[in-house]
Amino acid sequence: MSRKIYGSCLCGTVKYEIENNFEIFYLCHCTQCQKISGSNHVSNLFGKPNSLRWLTGEAKIKRYEYPNRGFTNAFCTDCGGGVPFLTQSGKAVVVRAGTLGGQPQFFSSSKIFHSERPDGNEKAEASKSYEKFPITNKE
Repeated sequence: MSRKIYGSCLCGTVKYEIENNFEIFYLCHCTQCQKISGSNHVSNLFGKPNSLRWLTGEAKIKRYEYPNRGFTNAFCTDCGGGVPFLTQSGKAVVVRAGTLGGQPQFFSSSKIFHSERPDGNEKAEASKSYEKFPITNKE
C-alpha cells in the first residue's frame, strides 16, 4: 500500500493527493524555470503518471506549453501558484516540491540545465541565513 502526500496551490483552491514515491528530484536551472519561478531554479519531483488525484479546483488549472523545449507550466488561475502537471510525453507527472504539505520521498536527485544558472548563484547559496524576515533600519 502506497503512502499518499497532499499538496495545493498558494490559495488552496487547487488541492491534490499523490503517491509519495517519486522517481527523481530535479533542481532545474533552465531559463524557462527561472522565468516561471522568479528564482534561480525550481524544485521538481517526477512521479508516475497515474499517481496523481485532484481533490478540488481542477477546473481552475491553466496549462502553458512552451514549444521550443517541450517545457510546461501549470498554475492556479486564482493565485498563480504552481500545480502538478502531466509531461507533454505523458510519461511522468511533475510536482513542484514547494506545493507539497509534507516531506517528499524520492529515489535520486540531480541538478539539470546547470550551465544556465545565473552568475553568482554559489555566492547567494553561501549567504547569511535568517529564520524570519530580518528587520533593518535601511527601509
